[in-house]
Amino acid sequence: MLAGLSLSSVAQDYQQWPVPAQLDNEMCYSPKSTHFSVWSPMAKSASVYIYKNDEAGCKPKVVKLRKMSDGTWQADVKGNWHGYYYDFRVMLQGDKEERLHSPGIFVKMVGTNGKRGYVADMSETNPEGWESDKRPPMKSFADMIVYELHHRDFSMDTESGMKNSGKFLALTEENTVTSDSLASGLSHLKELGVTHIQILPSYDYGSVDESKPDVPQYNWGYDPMNYNVPEGSYATTTADPTARVREFKQMVMACHKAGIRVILDVVYNHTYNTTNSPLELTAPGYFYRKNADGTWANGSGCGNETASERPAYRQFIIESVRHWAEEYHIDGFRFDLMGIHDIETMNEVRKALDEIDPTIYVGGEGWAASSPLYDDAKLAMKSNAYLMPGISVFGDEMRDGLRGGWQNDAEGAFLVGEPGNEESVKFGIVGAIEHPQIDYSKVNYSKVPWALQPTQMISYVSCHDDMCIADRIKSTAPKASRDEQISLFCMAQTAVFTSQGIPFIFAGDEMMRNKKGVHNSFESPDSINTIPWHQKKEYKVAFDYVRGLIQLRKEHPAFRLGNADEVRKHLAFLPVGEKNVIAYKISGHAGGDSAEELIVVLNSNKKTVELELDNKEYTILAMENRIDLSGKIGTCLGGKVRVPAQTAMILKF
Repeated sequence: MLAGLSLSSVAQDYQQWPVPAQLDNEMCYSPKSTHFSVWSPMAKSASVYIYKNDEAGCKPKVVKLRKMSDGTWQADVKGNWHGYYYDFRVMLQGDKEERLHSPGIFVKMVGTNGKRGYVADMSETNPEGWESDKRPPMKSFADMIVYELHHRDFSMDTESGMKNSGKFLALTEENTVTSDSLASGLSHLKELGVTHIQILPSYDYGSVDESKPDVPQYNWGYDPMNYNVPEGSYATTTADPTARVREFKQMVMACHKAGIRVILDVVYNHTYNTTNSPLELTAPGYFYRKNADGTWANGSGCGNETASERPAYRQFIIESVRHWAEEYHIDGFRFDLMGIHDIETMNEVRKALDEIDPTIYVGGEGWAASSPLYDDAKLAMKSNAYLMPGISVFGDEMRDGLRGGWQNDAEGAFLVGEPGNEESVKFGIVGAIEHPQIDYSKVNYSKVPWALQPTQMISYVSCHDDMCIADRIKSTAPKASRDEQISLFCMAQTAVFTSQGIPFIFAGDEMMRNKKGVHNSFESPDSINTIPWHQKKEYKVAFDYVRGLIQLRKEHPAFRLGNADEVRKHLAFLPVGEKNVIAYKISGHAGGDSAEELIVVLNSNKKTVELELDNKEYTILAMENRIDLSGKIGTCLGGKVRVPAQTAMILKF
């Protein structure tokens, strides 16, 4: 019998275990009774403990659960249990006592620090107007412009003008301004023109003690506890378990009203701890991969790696993203260390979300921290992206081709004039697809194209990981003046925003935020991570340039063709006579544009270079860190066009 399996036999027998039709119905409330269900097919007994409050010493009502044929243990507990808390305990064959308490694997509302589930009707958490909330319209993934932010970083600065510092509700505040009377918060995002925000993990995570809101604490949140409930430290109170749910929904609704979609960063690849995680306490031995010697596999670098290929965990992931998309109206998902998951699971995720809305975005990191304990050919690695249509992957070829490798913060690349990086940047410009003019033998990481379509590549030069771009420029060009740093920044962002991939920018980069040189600031204090909003005025040139690039991309479909054949047809790299120069032309009614011709030039040399162009009169759209789409910068005649040192130039004919 399944209940008699030993833990050592789990790896061999997990495919035989029954999987229920639903995992997301662990608690279903009605005024007359509450249904409790927990999946633990290897258990010999299971109980639900019901508490009047969330306090440690509260005496529970204990209800024995009955085993069902699908591996769940269930009970309908009569009476109105609204406002009560609960958790589960299971006992395995051979156990002398029940295992530690667990809120279950699919808990949707929790008390402080997520140790107990909460009994209530989810519909009670809907803010006013929630039923009419709609995703902002989007025709193509090529139209996306992604802005990655962390809730505390975005609103903790005293000059931000936002009252709900570090909370979900900061993104609901309208018309906020900095101490310099410049738009901040949601108004800043609208002014910038981004289409999506990607919020760092916002589910219930383990490294911040929610019971101590006045104690300085910081973490990015890549340490999951309860995957399907918002993080309490971003709510105004944890005393009311419904507050975090309601306020998260308010945040999403406010973004939607502003025309901005919301992407959730999800971390299904590992958990905060292993032995005492809800997954392990509920179904021991099932959800994680183990080495032959019985130790935890550790492809995440965080102590464990989950087993997405196992049927119940695959179903869990699929039901979880559906829960966030339907209950919270989330518009996309960024999978942390997606390379730990299997391809089939990721394709099933894409399929499930397509059934809800095919414009819901799915992307992720196409790598792992170290080799996962699974067949490489079946993993959702970047090299296998062509097997996952409709799923995007971060293009580190372009990132490191521009700024330098992630393993050495002092190593520069194209931006600082290090030759030999041109093909890696060009690889990113076309969106990691096959293109006849790229010499793939000279690309830094990938010697073959891995994307079927350009929208499978995320174009970026900076994100929460590693140094932000301002710090990286300082590290790789320590003698550069302030103006030179701005020029290198603008050139990097030109490559990102005129590429055919999905452009992505880290929050605050547009005002050249720095993290005081900290490479990995996942638990650094606010003094390191907070966006310094006064820099919006100090670095107005950088902000205006990024805003101009976004406007340029929106106004010219040629920069967002969204189709590999169209890119190959319309985008051509131009001959250049110097190293550290990249030039390309998009022409021929690209993207439905008129018969205009767009030319982008990146010159990272410390000298002006000349480029041979057709003998035409070009309108200058961008030059020397300035963008103006109306043509006020001026015009230039073809023939030999001079491109200033360490700058980008964009021309239109």
